[in-house]
Amino acid sequence: MARSLSTALIVAMITTSFASAADLESVSKRFKSADGKETPDFRRHMMPLLGKLGCNGRACHGSFQGQGGFRLSLFGYDFKLDHEGLAGGDEPRVLPEYPDESLALHKGALEVPHRGGKRMDVGSWEYNVFLKWIAGGAKAVTPDDSDFVRLEVTPSEIVFQKKGEKVQLKAVAVWADGTREDVTPICRFQTNSGQVAEISKNGLITSNESGDTHVVVFYDTGVVPIPVMQPVSEFAGKNYPKATTPTQVDKLVIQKLRKLGIVQSDLSTDAAFLRRVSLDMTGTLPSAEEIKNFLADGSPNKRAKKVDELLETPAYAAWWATRLCDFTGNNDTNLNNVTPARGQAGVEWYEWIRKRVADNTPYDELAAGIVLGNSRNEGESYTEYAKSMSKLYRPNPKGNFADRDSMPYFWARRNFRLPEERVIGFAYSFMGIRIQCAQCHKHPFDRWTKDDFDQFKGFLTATTFGNEPGSRDEMQTILKALKIDPKLRGNQQRREFTTKLREGKVVPFQEVFTLKPPKNQRPNNPKRPQRNRGRGRVAKSAKLLGGDVIDLTKVDDSRKPLMAWLRDPKNEYFAKAFVNRVWSAYFNVGIVEPPDNLALANPPSNKPLLGHLTQGFIESGFDMKWIHREIANSRTYQLSWKPNDTNRLDENNFARAVPRRMPAEVAFDAIQFATYSDSRISELRSNPTGRAIMHSPVGQRAGNRGSAYALSIFGRSTRESNCDCDRSMEASLLQTVYLQNDREVLAAIDRRNTGWLDQVSKELGARFQPKVTAAATGGRRRQPVSYKQRLAQAQKQLEQAKKQGNDKLVTQLERRIAFFKKAAKGGNAGQAANASKRLAQLQQQIARAKKQGNDKLVKQLRQRLTAFRKQAEKPAARPGTPAASGEKVAELNASDVVKQAYLRTLSRYPTDEELSRSRQYIEESGDTVDGIRGLLWALLNTKEFIVNH
Repeated sequence: MARSLSTALIVAMITTSFASAADLESVSKRFKSADGKETPDFRRHMMPLLGKLGCNGRACHGSFQGQGGFRLSLFGYDFKLDHEGLAGGDEPRVLPEYPDESLALHKGALEVPHRGGKRMDVGSWEYNVFLKWIAGGAKAVTPDDSDFVRLEVTPSEIVFQKKGEKVQLKAVAVWADGTREDVTPICRFQTNSGQVAEISKNGLITSNESGDTHVVVFYDTGVVPIPVMQPVSEFAGKNYPKATTPTQVDKLVIQKLRKLGIVQSDLSTDAAFLRRVSLDMTGTLPSAEEIKNFLADGSPNKRAKKVDELLETPAYAAWWATRLCDFTGNNDTNLNNVTPARGQAGVEWYEWIRKRVADNTPYDELAAGIVLGNSRNEGESYTEYAKSMSKLYRPNPKGNFADRDSMPYFWARRNFRLPEERVIGFAYSFMGIRIQCAQCHKHPFDRWTKDDFDQFKGFLTATTFGNEPGSRDEMQTILKALKIDPKLRGNQQRREFTTKLREGKVVPFQEVFTLKPPKNQRPNNPKRPQRNRGRGRVAKSAKLLGGDVIDLTKVDDSRKPLMAWLRDPKNEYFAKAFVNRVWSAYFNVGIVEPPDNLALANPPSNKPLLGHLTQGFIESGFDMKWIHREIANSRTYQLSWKPNDTNRLDENNFARAVPRRMPAEVAFDAIQFATYSDSRISELRSNPTGRAIMHSPVGQRAGNRGSAYALSIFGRSTRESNCDCDRSMEASLLQTVYLQNDREVLAAIDRRNTGWLDQVSKELGARFQPKVTAAATGGRRRQPVSYKQRLAQAQKQLEQAKKQGNDKLVTQLERRIAFFKKAAKGGNAGQAANASKRLAQLQQQIARAKKQGNDKLVKQLRQRLTAFRKQAEKPAARPGTPAASGEKVAELNASDVVKQAYLRTLSRYPTDEELSRSRQYIEESGDTVDGIRGLLWALLNTKEFIVNH
């Protein structure tokens, strides 16, 4: 009871301290009666009231069709439209001359039939606000009206102690003229989790179950989230156990956990940390040798050293270039025909980013190379550009696209050509916000209006992909030199260009370039506006989101002020979006979740933490390795996944690691690394070319070839819809089936020369016979034919030959059967099948040589046949037994084999029980290599393998 009272007193004190004597009382008090002389303001009072009453909702007059012939803007984004809807037209809904007769009042009070039902009582403060506004002349918003500045809500944070406690919010609107007004009654309220806290329409919060959430207050363009918490255990506040906080990240995480009474899990084991950080940072399983060395290292700072080591690996650059391609939309389908060499644009986009990640180019510079991307380098003529690009596609390429100043393909995509597409895609890629709703209306849970959306377009409409008008003559000169039929167009012409490139010729290339707005162009009704290939007029001015209007006639590229705004330390989104996405990759959820929705109504779970990381990232000079290092070196990241009673249900406050399925590319590569030989793993660690974490076609070009099917079922990003949800991290039945019996997985286990199973067989001196191969049969499963099947088949054929009286065939089949019986003494069915095939081939060759009369060849073939039969009559070796040559098999150390299998799959040593059970399985297998094969398959199919934990 004492704790509850103290909480109430604290809340009251906070509320009082924020109150000001200058604050106007709320309209619910000022208009409790209709006697006053004050006239309500349309923007400050009427628009919020219409929203509060639900009049401009999607199901009512806010729908695009309106209701009953009366339409309002959805959620009140358009003051002019709404005023005209109420006071304009031949039959206005409000009558200033006769306020009491206004239809809007009668409908709202249900004095006349109203499909929307009763919205207010006659004589209520809502009714009086409406009535007094009409009586005051039903005035609209004017340009001279003061601007809305901010919404202040108190208390700014609420920590409840038990279920059923209540706290009233107070919201104060601040205007540019200095006016401060209590607007609580005309605010809208929302809870992000009714399970934790409920909120009434008047802002009264009632605690529910333990946990944390936000309640959100909406007024005008003000959107204010208020954290609400209720401890989950008795360890909250002063009762919180002593916590180790070696970094600022840890201090800020514990600061929140202490309020909730959530205790962190213990530190992860060294093996678990190494696996986790390797997968998250480089998309790569640690090798068995790497794990052994790391576990044997006794230095106290070995984890930090490993983080630094991983950041210098080629795999780090390869994997994070792939993630940046996800965010920026590198999709091969949308890049079709961007270059004469089909499919190259996506690869070049990837390599351009990869080079900069490897060089640790600051993120703002990398982004600037995309945002300000033009096809030509600074000072490069069109002819020089065409020559430079043509050299990249010759049989012996010269140069590297990654060395070019910028990466223009972001602007050349099919799905990024209309102004609306560009606003949505740009905001997603570089700001982590979803602005698509603002195309038509102000979103109820964010600040952006349709005007914001429309005015932002101006920065993005001047850049185009095609043939730059000033380069026409140079292009024609190149075309004439190629002697291509001038009548060819489209794909026919592109095919000719491809052919000429292979011949080492220079061909013309389309390019990304930016038009300049004409200084004499008027903003409205231009006589001859300069247009961007039908994609919109080149704007004279544009407005930054939440910022200033920029005069674009004073800059040579309309994107430059946009990029300057992005990298400005005061920008609310650019650095924060990248930081949040990187955090999400390490923790399964972002500090803001989903990571691409930095809307005001979707607040961070730990605002100080996100602020610290964002500010540190900016102060580091946008050093991408800094943010990776800051996260990976925190104790918070290195916690165990094993929960305790306090954090078992929590996944958003970072009190433990959250097991999650590997991303698609990482999962596919993990299967390969688990089954590759040690030498092949070493090669791929130094050069990741060909791995799934490097560029793999996304879109139609991907088809079902190679790894495409696996990447598809494991949810790789499709890079289609400007949403991080293009990548799926959900488990599915198809993934289970793939791991259990897909030919690619089984063939990976049985791969020759570069496979671990083959490596072990050679070390044992045992014959290695794959059960499944992905050979020339199109990758289909090939099962070795058993001896019993061949023998039975030959015996049936012998019986038929005897019935037919075919003595010659009888003789051949009897020899074949005898050969099968002798060859089968070693029990190797595959060898018997191959020997039979070779025997038949030699006999056919002898028959042909006899017909040709080539006695010399007949003699040679008979000698070869005799030698082959002698060799085949020797006992064939079984895997795990002495080889046919008589060489002894090395003594099997089953414990070492089991440990190797666990290290290369689960990145840890087996427990004593696992070791004993696995040894027994191998030793009791009739075929030793087959036993090892079964163990490896079983480990690949554990949850522990496919999950990063």
